[in-house]
Amino acid sequence: MKLKPLDDRVVVKPNEAEEKTAGGIVLPDAAKEKPLQGKVIAVGPGKLLDSGKRGEMSVKKGDTVVFGKYGGSDIEIDGTEYKILRESEILGIVDKK
Repeated sequence: MKLKPLDDRVVVKPNEAEEKTAGGIVLPDAAKEKPLQGKVIAVGPGKLLDSGKRGEMSVKKGDTVVFGKYGGSDIEIDGTEYKILRESEILGIVDKK
């Protein structure tokens, strides 16, 4: 299945939750925190401006982004978890240099 976001929405596949703490303690499922980073899977065409043109998106497919804990909508497609966010809900792009 292919998911195409509308307007200024972005489809993100969240990173897996950490299995262990930094000290090596294994976490049960209930104690795992939701990941706040993920990889951009699809990007919409951009927000429709008053002039009738589309605004340019700041993120692109393949970017790793940081988003807020309660932002966006969680969906599941073919057993895989995704998050649909507005571009304004994305806090930043992770630069892996």
